Amino acid sequence: MKQLRNTVIRTGLEVLSRSGVHHLLRPFFAGVGAIFMLHQVRPGRDAEFQPNRHLEIEPEFLRATLQHLRQLDVDLVTMDEVHARLSQRNFARRFACFTFDDGYRDNRDFALPVMREFDAPLTVYVASDFAEGTGRLWWVALERAIAGASSVEIPFGGNLARLDTSTPAARQAAFDRIHDWLRALPGEHDQQREISALCTRHEVDEAAIVRDLCLSWDELKPFADDPLVTIGAHTISHCNLARQSEASASLEIATSRARIENALQRPVLHFAYPYGDRTAAGVREFAATKAAGFKTAVTTRPGMIYPESAGHLTALQRVSLNGNYQDLRILPVLTSGTATAMWNGFRRIDAA
Repeated sequence: MKQLRNTVIRTGLEVLSRSGVHHLLRPFFAGVGAIFMLHQVRPGRDAEFQPNRHLEIEPEFLRATLQHLRQLDVDLVTMDEVHARLSQRNFARRFACFTFDDGYRDNRDFALPVMREFDAPLTVYVASDFAEGTGRLWWVALERAIAGASSVEIPFGGNLARLDTSTPAARQAAFDRIHDWLRALPGEHDQQREISALCTRHEVDEAAIVRDLCLSWDELKPFADDPLVTIGAHTISHCNLARQSEASASLEIATSRARIENALQRPVLHFAYPYGDRTAAGVREFAATKAAGFKTAVTTRPGMIYPESAGHLTALQRVSLNGNYQDLRILPVLTSGTATAMWNGFRRIDAA
């Protein structure tokens, strides 16, 4: 189902690109700016099975995106500047802001050098458990468990089911089914229990993954000192906030900020919701980040920034730079706002 959806989205983007209609619609849907959402930036891999490819782009595509924005004469700004322009209703020039979720080491090693070429700021949202080296990148663990197996056993509904993972197509189908099942489990502890059991059965060192991929506190300190870098918060454990009690969600939000500020000795004023869609962040979470003192908070809901976004500073929409759609022909469609406008049924703001 996910592969079909990706195919449909890509086809739609290509149709818009070929038709040129996005050029006509840009004045209506480009808004006053865009906040781009990224995760990992690193050289491409040759593996046939890459179910998390949507979470990574290659450095050259990042460079092409920045070149495209420069050609559009768009200001490349910090999240502080996004907040200032929205608060002051300063819309004289369009802007773009680049945000990176989770705190991956490749943000430093591959993204930052490209950003420096364009003097472009970036905000990196850190989950404090990832920086501690104790967090769990369960989606990566799932990929690694399936990649090395010919079949996997999963207790769907209490009944053990064996899924074929002997071919790339079978692995992708198994990944999608297990991923959706894990996301739907009643609690974070249930999810962690099941992914840990799967890793044990398939000899995947789950604990080592975050240390392999994410910046530690010692690495974050000099990284945060770079004048282009802003560090934001992304909860303690990268949990689905909407599925937590109000007290637990507030603790995740406030404590992640306190931990980062203590470790880096600098204020943390911007937040990103883990997962960030309607099932993970809503009105309660938007109010909680405001109450915790964050200037802004970003979702994964697709959309451009409009003047009316000033009234929803803790529910800001973003445009995904998605590894499934690394195509230079698609960039003008993304920056025109046409694709996200169509996705949202031509509603400018999605903050409910």
